[in-house]
Amino acid sequence: MGEEGMTSDAENKAKTSPKLTLLPLIALIFYDVSGGPFGVEDSVRAGGGPLLSLLGFLIFPLIWSIPEALVTAELATSFPQNGGYVIWISSAFGPFWGFQEGFWKWFSGVIDNALYPVLFLDYLKHSFPIFNHLIARIPALLGITVSLTYLNYRGLHIVGFSAVALAFFSLCPFIVMSFLSIPRISPKQWLAIDFKKVEWRGYFNCMFWNLNYWDKASTLAGEVENPSKTFPKALFGAVILVVSSYLIPLLAGTGALKSSSNEWSDGYFAEVGMLIGGVWLKWWIQAAAAMSNLGLFEAEMSGDAFQLLGMSEMGMLPSIFASRSKYGTPTISILCSATGIIFLSWMSFQEILEFLNFLYAIGMLLEFAAFIKLRIKKPELHRPYKVPLQTFGATLLCLPPAMLLVLVMCLASVQTFLGSSVVILLGFLLYPILVHAKDRKWAKFDTDEPGLPSRTSLEENSVLIQPHQEVADEASVSLLSDLSSIKLGQERGEILVEGVVKAE
Repeated sequence: MGEEGMTSDAENKAKTSPKLTLLPLIALIFYDVSGGPFGVEDSVRAGGGPLLSLLGFLIFPLIWSIPEALVTAELATSFPQNGGYVIWISSAFGPFWGFQEGFWKWFSGVIDNALYPVLFLDYLKHSFPIFNHLIARIPALLGITVSLTYLNYRGLHIVGFSAVALAFFSLCPFIVMSFLSIPRISPKQWLAIDFKKVEWRGYFNCMFWNLNYWDKASTLAGEVENPSKTFPKALFGAVILVVSSYLIPLLAGTGALKSSSNEWSDGYFAEVGMLIGGVWLKWWIQAAAAMSNLGLFEAEMSGDAFQLLGMSEMGMLPSIFASRSKYGTPTISILCSATGIIFLSWMSFQEILEFLNFLYAIGMLLEFAAFIKLRIKKPELHRPYKVPLQTFGATLLCLPPAMLLVLVMCLASVQTFLGSSVVILLGFLLYPILVHAKDRKWAKFDTDEPGLPSRTSLEENSVLIQPHQEVADEASVSLLSDLSSIKLGQERGEILVEGVVKAE
C-alpha cells in the first residue's frame, strides 16, 4: 500500500506540474544548442578570416542542424516520454545500447555544464578583478551552482520562462550592434581568407559544438504540452533563431571592422561592441554573455536530470532517480547532476571541447542508425510527425551528418581517443553491475518497465521468442511491454500486442 501511495503521489505531481508550451520550449532548445553568438569568434580565427566562418554557418545547418532537428522531431513525437534518445536506441537496438547512449550523453552533459559557472565568472572578472582570486572564485562558483540548481528544482516551467527572458536579454545588444554597424559595413571584407592560417581541427570542432545538441530537449518530452504538435514547431523555430543569432552578429562585426583574424577569440564580441557602439555596448555584451551562461546551465541541467528520470522509469536506474519533488522535478537526478558539476568545475573549455564532441558524435551515429532501423523494423509505428521521406530518402538525409560526425572523430587528438575509451569502457561495466544489483535486489527498480532486464527475465523472453525472430525484436517487446504505465498511445499498443502474440 505504501509503495502504491508513493507511486500515485509521483504520478499526481507529474500531472499537476505545469507543462512546457511552445515559446519556453524554443528558448530551452535555443540554450541547449546555442545561447547566442558567444563562442563563435573562434570560427573566424580558425578559419583564417570571415569567409569560412560565414560559409560554415550557412552550410553546416543544412547538412547537420536541419537533419538532426528533423530526426529529433519524428522520434520525440513517436516516443513522447522523458528519456528521449535513450528510448529510441532501446527500441531499435535493445536496452544495453540504450543505457550506453544515456550514459555517454549524461556524462558529456555534466562535464559541459560544469563550464558555465566558470565562464560566467570569466566575463565578470573583466569588471570585477576580485574573481581572479580563488578566495572569491570558489565561493562564487558554489553559490552560482547551488542557486541555479534550486531554480531547476522549483519547476521546469520556471526554467522555461527564465530561458525566454535570458534569451531576449542576451540577444538584444547584438541587435543594437547590428543596426549601428550598417553604415560601416564593407561587404568585400566578408570574403577575406588566409589559407595559411586555417586550423581545420579547431574550425570543425567550433562549428560542430556551436550547432549540436538539437536532440537534448527530447529527454523532457514527457513534460511538454501536446508534444506531437509543439515539438516540431519548437525545433524549426529554434533552428531559425540559432542560425540568425550566429550569422547576423558575424556579418556585422566582420563587415564593419578590419580586425585581423588572430584577434577573433572567445569574448572578442565585447571588443567589437566597443569599437562599433562604445564602452556602454561592450558592458552590455559582457552582461549578456554572463547571463547567457546561466541560461545554458539551466537548459543543460534540465535535460540531464529528466534523462536520468526517464532511464529510471524504464528500469535502467534505481527508482530513486525517478522520485519527484512537490514541484514535479526529479530531485535526486538534479542533485546527482549538480554534484558532478561541482567536482568538474575546475576543467577548462579548451581541455574538453574535443572530448565532448567525440562522445556526442558516437551517440549521434547511434541515433541516426536507430532512426533508420525503426523506419525499416516498425513502419507501422505511430508517428505524429514524420519526416516527409521514404526509408531510402531518410537514409540519404542521414548520410551527410554521419560523414561530418566521422570527420570530427577522425580529427580528435590521442588524448581524446583515450579519454573517450575510458568513458565507453565504464559504461560497458556499469550495465552488468546494475543488472546484478537488480537481480540481488540491492536497490529498488521499477520492474514494470523492463528497460534493464534481469538475467531471469532475459531467459524467460528467450523461451517465448521464436527461433527466427531477431534479438532486437526481443528487446523492443521487453522494453515497451507495459504500455499502461508509459502510455505510448493506442496505435503503438496495438503493434506491441501483435508482437507479444507472435512471441507466444
